[in-house]
Order: sequence, then C-alpha cells, then structure tokens
Amino acid sequence: MTKTILVVEDEFSIATLLKYNLEQAGYVVETAADGQEGLDKAIDLQPDLILLDLMLPRLDGMEVCKQIRQQRMNTPIIMLTAKDDEFDKVLGLELGADDYMTKPFSPREVLARVKAVLRRFTQNVVAEDKNGSQEKMYEFGQLRVFPERFEVFLQDEALEFTPKEFELLIYLLENKNRVLTRDQLLSAVWKYDFAGDTRIVDVHISHLRDKIEENSRKPIFIKTIRGLGYKFEEPKTT
Repeated sequence: MTKTILVVEDEFSIATLLKYNLEQAGYVVETAADGQEGLDKAIDLQPDLILLDLMLPRLDGMEVCKQIRQQRMNTPIIMLTAKDDEFDKVLGLELGADDYMTKPFSPREVLARVKAVLRRFTQNVVAEDKNGSQEKMYEFGQLRVFPERFEVFLQDEALEFTPKEFELLIYLLENKNRVLTRDQLLSAVWKYDFAGDTRIVDVHISHLRDKIEENSRKPIFIKTIRGLGYKFEEPKTT
C-alpha cells in the first residue's frame, strides 16, 4: 500500500523539492505551509509519516508535535530545522519526535531517513496474527509488553508510546540483564551515526521510566550502570 507523507514546511522551495523527490520515490505527498494547517491536516489525513519544520508561522513545529502526541497519534515525526542546537534537538525528542534533521540536507538523505523510520514503524505495528498462533509477550511483574501489537500494559492500564520509545523498550527487553552502552543503543535503535548525541538516548530512557516505573527516580526496571550505560532488569520478588 502506498504511504502518505505530510510535509509541513513554510519555505516554498524546500517544500517543493521534498514533494518532488518523495513522489518520485513512490509516496503520496500532502503539504502544509504553516503549523496550524499542518496540525489540521495531520489530524484529518492520518498520514504514515510527517516531515515537520521547526520554525513555522502560526504554530511552531514544537507545538505542532506536542499537540499531535496529545491527540494520541503515534505517527512517526521527523523534525526539520536550520538550527544545529542540542537544546532544540533534545526538546523536539522530548515532545515526541522520532528523528531530527538539520538543514541543509540532500534529497537522498531525506529519503533514506524516511525509509528507515517507516520500516521500523511498520515492523513494530504488526497486524494481529490471524492463524491463531501464540503471540510473543514480555511480562515482568505488572508490566506486559506485546511487540506484535505495539501495546504495553502496566497494572492492566494501556500505556502510550512513540514508535522510537517502543523500539527502544523492545531492544532493552530483548537484551534483559545485559549492560548496553549509549553508543550501542544509538547504533541498534537509531540505525545511523549519531556519534556524540548520546543525550538522545538519555531523553528516551527518561520517557520510558516516566511511563513504566512507579517511581522514575528509583527505577526497578531500567537501571543506570554508572559510567557504562543502561540495563533492563526483572524486578526481584520477595
């Protein structure tokens, strides 16, 4: 099925270039020239992916991203910006963006990022098995994770995750009790070179703890191994 991509970009030349190259790659592309129009189209169209500029008229990209996540939409979002500032990058990720690209970028780079994010999202959101076979589930105390359904429950309450948060959680679960460095997590989950941007991992770990830990300051699942990285542990029963 053809994927639909929403490009929210107020610079006409950039929006036109993105639209042309994405359509040449086989995607259906919709555009919006300001943040409010982008938010409205995101809600109405429910696209498969959103390319979202940071500096936009009416609503900026941060606010658009925030409101999209408040609508409980888990559509992958790649933020586009002319700024090369770690604060902007981290804030965007904290608000629920899945990826971040700094202008100027080549059409080839954009296509590679789009394909990578869509591939990971599609792998995570698998239709329920119709053959009646037993589905995979991780269970640790009151925490239950269903990788094929993109679902997580804590004490029977459904939790909401962005695609990147979910992918990071699954990778931690698949490597239970193993210490993983930030660089290992960057390589495994982000799939391309984010050398030096380990703060991205810390932000997503913080998000996971806020959602699955009873007390994020005293985590029982995701432990920090000082000087090394992180480890997912099964809570000890008494």
